[in-house]
Amino acid sequence: MLEKPPDIEDANVLARLQSEYSLQAVSLTFLPLGADADTAVYRVVADDAAPYFLKLRRGVFVEASVAVPKFLSDSGMKQIITPLPTQTGELWATLAPYTLILYPFVEGRNGFEVPLSAQQRVEFGAALKRFHTAVFPAALTRGTPRETFAPRWRDLARAFVEDPARRSRHDALAAALSDFLQARRSVILALVQRAGRLSQRLQTQTPDFILCHGDIHGWNLLLDLHGSLYIVDWDTLIFAPKERDLMFVGCGLGGRGQSLEEEMRLFYRGYGQTQVNASALAYYRYERIIEDIALNCEQIFLSNDGEQDRQQALVYLQSNFAPSGTIELAYRLAAVGK
Repeated sequence: MLEKPPDIEDANVLARLQSEYSLQAVSLTFLPLGADADTAVYRVVADDAAPYFLKLRRGVFVEASVAVPKFLSDSGMKQIITPLPTQTGELWATLAPYTLILYPFVEGRNGFEVPLSAQQRVEFGAALKRFHTAVFPAALTRGTPRETFAPRWRDLARAFVEDPARRSRHDALAAALSDFLQARRSVILALVQRAGRLSQRLQTQTPDFILCHGDIHGWNLLLDLHGSLYIVDWDTLIFAPKERDLMFVGCGLGGRGQSLEEEMRLFYRGYGQTQVNASALAYYRYERIIEDIALNCEQIFLSNDGEQDRQQALVYLQSNFAPSGTIELAYRLAAVGK
């Protein structure tokens, strides 16, 4: 969220921190970060001057999103910021309609704000391979979604393009998006068609499913002031083919620092050789763009989010269609993979 949620008072957050974590906070500062309309984050400073990072997540909460990174950290994986336990040992608390998760505050910037070094690319690859090959107790991942290649986002994106009745907002921002969708109608419908064909192909195969992060792009790589690298934001965990995560490498979403070719070379130096399903990579790259279009349309046409979040949603949506943007790169990489 880029704007502070209006449905929760600071005093209630502070009281919950006190009751759940025995944390006496002297300041609570909203941080306008992220593209997730269901997540608000804050910087908390305690009475002993210790800083904390607080996440408030609205909607469905899967316990594995905090239990899995805790397990990885306990197993010695250093690229994890571990959620802090409550007084009763839980890794989260509730403050309706939000789940509240507290972390140590790590000062740093993401992989699009600062360039990753060659060594950090290699480290990222090795860390992701360690996660992909970890063996998790079944109880730890209970409730984690499983890939079905369902047409949910394709159907929603198509509906926003083809059915003006779905566009309930009629302000200037919604009008601008309506015009943009009309101008890009053929491009969006072609993406939907391609992803649909690939999903059918993948459903006839039997790829191995592993636990994937699900959103492992440069915005979710945190580099601290000393150069340490962390993988953050585990809310999108999903059992899927490994290409669900590998699709982000070399498609313009991995952060700054190297050419796409060099990014891939360095990443796989750390990850190791692996057989990659080209159809799965192409499917996930198309599907990610379609999901972004659908979600941003929902945010602009249907939600009550603040104007800054809605304006940012339009910027995010339009950026996919820019020269050398995600759509052009997805097509280019799919052609190379054939």
